Amino acid sequence: MTEPAAHDSGSVPFLDAALGQSPRHTPVWFMRQAGRHLPEYRAVRGPGSILDAIARPDDAAAITLQPVHRYGVDAAVLYSDIVVPAHAVGFGIDVAPGTGPVAEQPFRSADDLERLPELTPERVEHVAETVRIVARELDPTVPLLAFAGAPFTVGSYLIEGAPSRNWRHTKALMHSEPELWHRLMARLADSAVAFIDVQLSNGARAFQLFDSWAGALSAVDYRRFVAPHSTSVFERLAERHPDAPGIHFGIGCDHLLEDMAACGPRVIGLDWRTGIADARRRLGSDTVVQGNLDPALVLAGREVALAGAQAVLDDNGGHPGHIFNLGHGVLPDSDPEVLAAVVDRVHQGSDGPVSAGDGTISS
Repeated sequence: MTEPAAHDSGSVPFLDAALGQSPRHTPVWFMRQAGRHLPEYRAVRGPGSILDAIARPDDAAAITLQPVHRYGVDAAVLYSDIVVPAHAVGFGIDVAPGTGPVAEQPFRSADDLERLPELTPERVEHVAETVRIVARELDPTVPLLAFAGAPFTVGSYLIEGAPSRNWRHTKALMHSEPELWHRLMARLADSAVAFIDVQLSNGARAFQLFDSWAGALSAVDYRRFVAPHSTSVFERLAERHPDAPGIHFGIGCDHLLEDMAACGPRVIGLDWRTGIADARRRLGSDTVVQGNLDPALVLAGREVALAGAQAVLDDNGGHPGHIFNLGHGVLPDSDPEVLAAVVDRVHQGSDGPVSAGDGTISS
């Protein structure tokens, strides 16, 4: 097991990179870094729905901290799920093991808006308590990341009632009842803001908005039906928490890159399909990016994973605005020792502060 790297008390690499301020090394964390690939996770989580484990603050905090202790990553990400807010307000959704979010009564009409009342802090007090525990335990140089699902992705689960490959009900509602669609999106935007606000108000220091399935949309539909609501989330959180950088992430969203960046995040998350240099060519040389090693390469073994990690670092070209991550979540069969080696390679890839060079980010 790799020991966490020693921390410089005056440096927070993740936040430095998010703000383009030449971190002392390239920061790294992994989406789903606390999960099924870790034996210590399985020992704590227990049987039943993931929502049961999330509802136990001591256990959820322990799970959140596990990859920090094992890998020495530069950020912890809250052990939670994007459907926690909808579950907390009583919509009727759970996470079925091996399947994902499922709702016995999917969202189908305006009447279903009544099943999505306002998310108040009291409804997610267990999450707030988890955040407080983690924030007390973390080294000050390792921030806790809040997160929520973006309105479109959460809405797609509520409407489909289960994971989908074609989003048939979601797209049908979007186009046949646009007024209802926008009312639902506005309600879910409120929920995302409230959920992230609870986390940031209790000790988290940055956040990620997951719009995992936005890539299923055309650019035209994204701009019309989704972007205004994601923009609302980023704008309101920037007003409430101006010092907390936000990350925007989706899968298969190369055709939406400019539109997702325009929603207002400080950092744009990339999956493995979009190169870092290409993203900066399209968005501007001062763009802060997160990503983007293909998680399947971790399954191919240490040498393949390390070569892939080096290729990502080379693609970034020493730019200070880079947070290393996978292009999606850690896959369940991943070898923890391979991930530990990737962390070491990323940290060793920049001895001393990352040079701004030609990629200096303007203030």
